[in-house]
Amino acid sequence: MYKQAIIVRQDLKLPKGKMSAQVAHASVRAVLNSDKKKIQDWNEQGMAKIVLKTENEKTMLKLLQNAKDNNIKTAMITDAGKTVVTPGTKTCIAIGPDEEEKIDEITNSLKLI
Repeated sequence: MYKQAIIVRQDLKLPKGKMSAQVAHASVRAVLNSDKKKIQDWNEQGMAKIVLKTENEKTMLKLLQNAKDNNIKTAMITDAGKTVVTPGTKTCIAIGPDEEEKIDEITNSLKLI
């Protein structure tokens, strides 16, 4: 089984609409970065995804690096700063789609939003 995890910084206290847009950006960008075969398999399996929370930028970047070290495709969203946050703020990351077990190894300590 394949899935994707999107991880959002909680220290930013993003409004629900802004957070939803950032999560969507991360999900789409990670898919665009991913291997076609994995995308196809993930799509056929229902495109499972989870949205998780992390404390701050530092912990989010550690998760991103861990995924990269394990050869999992990722995406990081850096906001343009036109509405809620300052320009250049790193709001969230996406990991995968990839094998569920690989994603879980990286994200198992995180809680759902």
